[in-house]
Amino acid sequence: MKTVQFREAICEAMSEEMRRDESIYLMGEEVAEYNGAYKASKGMLDEFGAKRVIDTPIAELGFAGVAVGSAMNGNRPIVEYMTFNFSLVGIDQIINNAAKIRQMSGGQFNCPIVFRGPTASAGQLGATHSQAFENWFANTPGLKVIVPSNPYDAKGLLKAAIRDDDPVIFMESEQMYGDKMEIPEGEYIIPIGVADIKREGTDVTIVSFGKIIKEAYKAAEELAKENISVEIIDLRTVRPMDHAAIITSVKKTNRLVVLEEAWPFASVSSEITYRIQEEAFDYLDAPIKRITTADTPAPYSPVLFEKWIPNYKNVIDAVKEVMYL
Repeated sequence: MKTVQFREAICEAMSEEMRRDESIYLMGEEVAEYNGAYKASKGMLDEFGAKRVIDTPIAELGFAGVAVGSAMNGNRPIVEYMTFNFSLVGIDQIINNAAKIRQMSGGQFNCPIVFRGPTASAGQLGATHSQAFENWFANTPGLKVIVPSNPYDAKGLLKAAIRDDDPVIFMESEQMYGDKMEIPEGEYIIPIGVADIKREGTDVTIVSFGKIIKEAYKAAEELAKENISVEIIDLRTVRPMDHAAIITSVKKTNRLVVLEEAWPFASVSSEITYRIQEEAFDYLDAPIKRITTADTPAPYSPVLFEKWIPNYKNVIDAVKEVMYL
């Protein structure tokens, strides 16, 4: 085992796959000369050269379109967005071309692309740089959506995403790039669509994904002091979603809290709530609780931002509510 940062796990996954397959290349703003805006591609230009690690203009729609055409013609591009807030400029290429070309061509073309970069908030960055769009992309048939929460999962899932023959949205976090964790020395791949039980428990299930899951860990530690046993499921993949893992856990704990860093309307937690009431309603001993951001644009004020974003105290309150404590 070795200890790596999240950004290093991302770099290792891309580099290992590019050594394995010459059709894979990386493109995006500052990925080459600057080693990536968050240093997730450090050293890759030196190893692979400017034809495979490509600095692009500030033109997300343009380079997303280049990637789609390239993928249709036998390459496997990795497209880095400096933030998924900027992906909105290129979203037409992602949703109307990458996600649909296999069906529209009758299977004559596939589109093996990974669109990756940071999602959601990263502190005091204002309303237009603090948005989570997992549910937007997950609403699109033809796309897979992955949101890892730690370096181990990030590396294994990114390698699986790069090898996938369809477009994958791979969402990271600026605030996790420095997180450290032990990962295996050798190659490993984590299958897409499989959730992971990060903590076993018996009293209540918490489902989350991405960096906000850390608040669930803090809450679970505090609740354990009161003899409340929390099970934490990390979705890892938002689409396809591992509904079976959630249902199995709810049948054991009979209570469910869903934590996500996104607006409440038509969210990932909305989908989970619907599926559980449809397939495991008789096992619930309390209504499902959702914890999301406030239903407003992200505030710039630090005081307001703390009120806007979920925290472990919100999780503790929700757990106690479903336990009628």
